Amino acid sequence: MATQQFMDYVEEHQRDFIERLRKAVAIPSVSADPNHRPDVFRMGEFLINELKELGASVETRNPGTQDFHGQMTLDLPPVVLATVGNDPAKKTILVYGHYDVQPALLEDGWATDPFKLVEDDKDRLVGRGSSDDKGPVLGWINVVEAHKKLGLELPVNLKFCLEGMEESGSEGLEPIIEDEADKYFKDVDAVCISDNYWLGTTKPCLTYGLRGVSYFHLTVKGPAADLHSGVFGGTIHEPMTDLFALMSKLVQPDGKILVPGIYDQVRPVTEEEEATYKTLDFAMSDLHGAVGNETNIHDDVKSVLQHRWRFPSLSLHGVEGAFYNAGDKTVVPAKVVGKFSIRTVPDMEPKKITELVVKYVTDEFNKLGSKNEMKIVCSHDGNHWLSSPNHPNYVAASKAVETVYKVKPDMTREGGSIPVTLCFQDALKKNVLLLPMGRGDDGAHSINEKLDRSNYIEGTKLLGVYLHEVANVDL
Repeated sequence: MATQQFMDYVEEHQRDFIERLRKAVAIPSVSADPNHRPDVFRMGEFLINELKELGASVETRNPGTQDFHGQMTLDLPPVVLATVGNDPAKKTILVYGHYDVQPALLEDGWATDPFKLVEDDKDRLVGRGSSDDKGPVLGWINVVEAHKKLGLELPVNLKFCLEGMEESGSEGLEPIIEDEADKYFKDVDAVCISDNYWLGTTKPCLTYGLRGVSYFHLTVKGPAADLHSGVFGGTIHEPMTDLFALMSKLVQPDGKILVPGIYDQVRPVTEEEEATYKTLDFAMSDLHGAVGNETNIHDDVKSVLQHRWRFPSLSLHGVEGAFYNAGDKTVVPAKVVGKFSIRTVPDMEPKKITELVVKYVTDEFNKLGSKNEMKIVCSHDGNHWLSSPNHPNYVAASKAVETVYKVKPDMTREGGSIPVTLCFQDALKKNVLLLPMGRGDDGAHSINEKLDRSNYIEGTKLLGVYLHEVANVDL
């Protein structure tokens, strides 16, 4: 009865919840841009106020400062800790989310202002952070509001851990989690994170595995300042030429990573795992729709998902210091920084990956015979994570999906990385559940990021019903 009351309330207050998301999206909390760091703090304050208004007890932890690539020192935004309920007879569920977002500019190709939430004619809520991760974070707050307004007690004690640096490597969070494991988090029975996406666009899923990520900065430095290519072209070793030579040796067009030894630690595929791909609700058209083209490397669903989930990949992301504006500029950059990352899988070890990459790139640079200086560093790494879909925490979530969506969820892994997942599991020694709200075509990190209205509203219901289900299982 309480569950139905809750779901009815959510259905009736859609406009209120969308307005809450509109206010959140309007705050450009881009953690990667120093100019927006005050906005990240402002977004943290927004959440603190929302939680306090609903009766939550709220605390913050100061993660310290950030050395922003040697250019400046920035204050890190607070980690927001909140608690709703403190009944020793109830289970305690910890939910994690982040309130920072990826960079977004209208000139990147957005159809509308990325920081003005727009509900389009397809009932999609378009705006930066709508799906990643402001919509899901506010979903939890909507759950608290619904119960409070209905005069219903939450079936569990609910704790929040909200950070403002997830899109920049979660800097400063891990020591706080480890320090609070036997303090603020000591009574936690299980963890739930809603910061990923359905496999496709029509069927909910629960996620029990993530790839890790190791991010690299490859710097090549030569002349003391940028030079005129007409005066100096052909007379010096150009940093950009060296950089392109090195980056071209990292990965093949078919996705094969060229770093020697990189595949040696990859766990072999088992027969049991092979069988799991047969029942998933995913078609090649889902991939084509999410990508917006048919540029897939692999032509069958199993190969696509295996290379997204359980094999490593290497992606080239960009070049800092190079000319990138429209028009022509005949400059020879004095210093360029190539950026790339490797998505890692069981049983790859981050330190070993860094060793292999540094050795390989150094060896390849030495072969060039260049007089420039080269340096390669791993700016941050997060390990892969794998759980069990048969854990009671997942069983409870599966029942919740059936209640809200009338279908059994797919059990999936994901190609993205949420390093905090493994951190919570290791520090708290508790099960971690990934319960996504958004669809596979939401375009998180891309232009025109969206969260379908139905996913926001039904997803809010799902988060609440999950709390009712997990209250009744033996964790």
